[in-house]
Amino acid sequence: CVLTSGGIESSVLLQDALTRYQSVTPLYIQNHLRWEEVELFWLKKALRNHRSSRLEPLKVLDSNMRDLFGGHWSITGMKVPDAKSKDEDVYIPGRNIALLAKASVFAALNDIFFIEIGVLKGNPFNDSTSKFFTKFSELVSLGLGKSVEIKAPFQKLSKEDVVLKGNGVQLEFTFSCINPKGYEHCGECNKCVERKKAFFAAGLTDRTKYKKAGI
Repeated sequence: CVLTSGGIESSVLLQDALTRYQSVTPLYIQNHLRWEEVELFWLKKALRNHRSSRLEPLKVLDSNMRDLFGGHWSITGMKVPDAKSKDEDVYIPGRNIALLAKASVFAALNDIFFIEIGVLKGNPFNDSTSKFFTKFSELVSLGLGKSVEIKAPFQKLSKEDVVLKGNGVQLEFTFSCINPKGYEHCGECNKCVERKKAFFAAGLTDRTKYKKAGI
């Protein structure tokens, strides 16, 4: 299964996984963060454009994090990290741990042996390292009594690389914003600007609709 949010990385990873596995389940795990309703809308729209007999139906699971995050910007929408923010400001504590724990139980119950996640090169967080994925795989396999391996095939790629690799994926239907305006990208948050820069660096036309254009 592929942990998918409907963003560029997970959408391209899903397409790539369909060339490598006989069966692939897109897995969306809701943490009840403020952008997820819009994210899920675009994910479902994007999945309708996939044409593969290997693609299983989208599976949506729940893992509510609101009781932990309280006044965090991902819940309140206050002081959302913008273009000038550091990577540390975008970090959501323990989110990969929560996502992968839920995904691992799902995988074990459904005889799925691999979980793929779209982590990129340069990700500075402890729960996105090769060591973490290896240790986590060992832990859940031990605890569940079944082999479950966490893989990050894009770990040596930049976002620009993934945009280029996504040739054939309708990237305008992917969604990356952490401060959506209606069902559109805001164009100003950290993730929107990161997205714009990736398209620019790749030399490709960005067909995304932003409330505020420009970088």
